[in-house]
Amino acid sequence: MLTFVGLGLYDQEDISVKGLSCVKKAQSVFLEGYTSRLMGTKICEMEEAFGKPIRVLNREDVEQHPEKILERARDEDVVLLTGGDPMVSTTHADLRIRAVREGIETRIIHAASITSAVCGLSGLQNYRFGKSCSIPFPAKGWFPLTPLETIRMNMGMNLHTLVYLDIQPDRYMLVPEAIGFIGEMASRMGCEPPPLYVGIARAGSSAPVVAAGTGEALLKVDFGPPLHVLAVPAELHVMEREYLETFAGL
Repeated sequence: MLTFVGLGLYDQEDISVKGLSCVKKAQSVFLEGYTSRLMGTKICEMEEAFGKPIRVLNREDVEQHPEKILERARDEDVVLLTGGDPMVSTTHADLRIRAVREGIETRIIHAASITSAVCGLSGLQNYRFGKSCSIPFPAKGWFPLTPLETIRMNMGMNLHTLVYLDIQPDRYMLVPEAIGFIGEMASRMGCEPPPLYVGIARAGSSAPVVAAGTGEALLKVDFGPPLHVLAVPAELHVMEREYLETFAGL
């Protein structure tokens, strides 16, 4: 059996009781380490808390060469740990489909996700979010404009946008960087940048930072260490505005 176990948002204590029980019973435990990171813990601390050795997988391991996972799952109980909720990433959905096609039983143990945490921390109502997008770090000769196109499309339908920020092995995109990149996108597209942002840092920790305001205002905010995420609101409902005024300094 292959079980996808969500780890939640921040540290080894975020896993559910059901998820922890599953990990303790598993013969093999893998951790997908590229779509998200638990910044409040280390692999060694997770291994101590869970009582199991953990093998960390990169994107290529999961997307192109999942045989090491599937071969074990045919004959033993295997757990794939993921940050947040397991099925938010299409990578994990694809792996589950592959497993079922090979006759391997699967199940999911859910956990807190940044998609729901953003709503709780910002007060932006979950049913008012449109298509999400990601901002990658630009590369030489490549500067994507798709993120702002998505934001503008959502705003045209009066929908909020959840913006994921790039995670790389050696660096993490921060809210001020993301706002700067969006400003550059707007300049290249000949349009105005969004008038309002909500930046969130370290969701799930005991001291998350949440700040709302113009791009200029948020560039002055010290959001601290990663992980960061960004929301771009559309027109605010009166309750959303009051929530942001109360908890995010709008």
